[in-house]
Amino acid sequence: MAKQTRDKKELFESMPIPKALATLAVPTIISQMISVIYNMVDSFFIGRTGDPLKLAATSLSLTVMLLCISFANLFGVGGGSLIARLMGARREDEAKSVCAFSIYGAAGVALLYSCLVGIFLEPLMRLLGASDDTIGYSKQYVFYVVVIGCVFQTLSLVLAFLLRNTGNSGKASMGLSGGGILNMFLDPLFMFVILPKGMEVVGAAVATLISNVCACAYLLFALAKASHSSPLSLRFSDARAIKKENAKKLFSVGVPSAILAGLFDIANIFMNMLAAAHSDMVLAGVGIVMKVERIPNAINIGICQGMMPIVAYNYASGDHDRMKKTIRFARICGLTVSVVCIILLQVFARPVTGFFLSTASGSADTALATLAYAVIFLRIRCLASPVQFLNYNSSYAMQGIGNGLGTMIHALVREVVFYIPCMFILDRFFGENGLAAALVVGEGLGAVVALILLHYTIKKRLAPKAAVPQED
Repeated sequence: MAKQTRDKKELFESMPIPKALATLAVPTIISQMISVIYNMVDSFFIGRTGDPLKLAATSLSLTVMLLCISFANLFGVGGGSLIARLMGARREDEAKSVCAFSIYGAAGVALLYSCLVGIFLEPLMRLLGASDDTIGYSKQYVFYVVVIGCVFQTLSLVLAFLLRNTGNSGKASMGLSGGGILNMFLDPLFMFVILPKGMEVVGAAVATLISNVCACAYLLFALAKASHSSPLSLRFSDARAIKKENAKKLFSVGVPSAILAGLFDIANIFMNMLAAAHSDMVLAGVGIVMKVERIPNAINIGICQGMMPIVAYNYASGDHDRMKKTIRFARICGLTVSVVCIILLQVFARPVTGFFLSTASGSADTALATLAYAVIFLRIRCLASPVQFLNYNSSYAMQGIGNGLGTMIHALVREVVFYIPCMFILDRFFGENGLAAALVVGEGLGAVVALILLHYTIKKRLAPKAAVPQED
């Protein structure tokens, strides 16, 4: 236990920054990638039916699922970043209470959301753009994955955040990756073996539900085990003992992070509604692209999630030079990944999108038209990857430093002021292609604001305190 504690201290305080970032970020990137892959698996196997309507239904369902990520960010990012700062300040007992509070709070909020979605399921899916042809499939998927499974999905993400921010990135990766790998095997089993033909959407949803339950169970076990050497806790008494000032600090970062994820979800809702107004094929094409572009996003978010605990710890411990170098090195890594992904997606747009929809079954003409939209959309939207990373890098850095207000301002400006209005304006003047280009324009403008806010945050938070004049 003492050796593990020393290793964690070395990781945050003295290990070379590239190695420290890799130690935390690589397992996170792996789990993010596997998470993306297992979400893609649903679309891949549903796409084997050759039915764009089923694919469009899962795209609509994604927006409901993303709100679970908002709740996870509320307690996972808010609690995780605070725990890292408390570790840097050597206040481990308080960190344990923050951990327990985050877990029970996330479970309660997720349960409430599940109940509300279950009660208003059909009108909700209609509001999101479901047509008479897609409403049945979208309801099936959301019922199993969100109404029944939201608590397990949310807790899995929160537990992973808490483990990662205490230096246990490998355990977090193992839990999320294990769930993803399990889903890859369960999807075809439930879709094409256990359930009858025509029930493919239900099969994919049940497979995802079981995978999330297993991932959550493992992560609970891993956190309980890690609590022997890290400031983590599952005890309800610790949750009740949280100090008011720590709860306030948790929400000051967690709420803006949740709002950011929620606004991203709302933006996707508008995207789906505008795409559905063109046709179900355009909606399905957008859904395919949103799956593909999660690959560079997953890598870049993994880099930023690995960066955040180092930033938070060193901000609290006073090693601000190490904090700033970590932010800069993570930025170089993310921008490099983004440029490489743009090149690859431009070259391989057709085979990548074709992976998600078969033209050999169902209506070939409809499938080909859907893929034609997807190829164009992907080549346009992938250009946003570098500026998206700058938004992530700045936002996670501000969260690590504890600047919740700056994170909230960034989220509102990025989504409400820039991205969502760009969708309507560019769609109005340039049609489907303009709708796709809205991401590039909105994220680019948001990145400018993000960099300004981060510069201001660092300058303000690290400014030397004015000396108090001494009386003669």
